Amino acid sequence: MNKSRLEAFSDGVLAIIITIMVLEIKIPHGTDLAALKPLIPVALSYLFSFIYVGIYWNNHHHLFQVVKEVNGAILWGNLHLLFWISLLPFATGWIDENHFSSLPVAFYGFILAMCGLAWKILTIVIIRHEGPNSRLKEVYKSDYKQYLSVILYLSGIALSCFYPIVSVCLYVLVAVTWFIPDKRIEQNLKKH
Repeated sequence: MNKSRLEAFSDGVLAIIITIMVLEIKIPHGTDLAALKPLIPVALSYLFSFIYVGIYWNNHHHLFQVVKEVNGAILWGNLHLLFWISLLPFATGWIDENHFSSLPVAFYGFILAMCGLAWKILTIVIIRHEGPNSRLKEVYKSDYKQYLSVILYLSGIALSCFYPIVSVCLYVLVAVTWFIPDKRIEQNLKKH
C-alpha cells in the first residue's frame, strides 16, 4: 500500500488541529495594547500546543521517510496517534479557561503522555510490518528520549496537584528534547 495517502491525510488533520487551536484566540474588544493583555496566557498556551503539533508533524514526516510501505495496522496506528493529537485543542482551551489550574494541567499532561504512547505503538506496528530488516528498527535501537518523556509526563501529572506551573515546565522540557527531529533517521537516510 502506498504511504503517500497516509502522509497527506495526516498533514491535513494536523493542519485542521492547528486551525482549531487558533480559532480559540478571541479578538480583543479594544484598540490599545491593554486590550491584548488578557490574551497573553491564551497566546502562550496556543504557542506551546502549536509547537507540540509541529513537533509531531516534523517527526512524523521524518518517520515516514524510512518507511517503505504501509498496511492496515499502520493506518490504524496512525489514526490512533492523530486521535490523541486532536485532543490538544480541547486540553489547551481547558487550560486557558481555568488559568493553568491543577486538573486541566494534569489532563494536558495525560493527553501528551497518550500522544507519546500512540507514537510508540505506531513505531512498533511499523517495525513488525517491515520485519527484522526494518530501517526503523535499525534507527530505534534505543528509545531513551521516549522513556525520559514518559517519566517527565507522569511526573508532571503527579505534580500538577501541588505545582501546576512546575508541571508545565516539565512538559516544556519534553518539547525541547523533541524539537529537533531524531538525528538517527537522517543518518539512516544518508547511509541508504
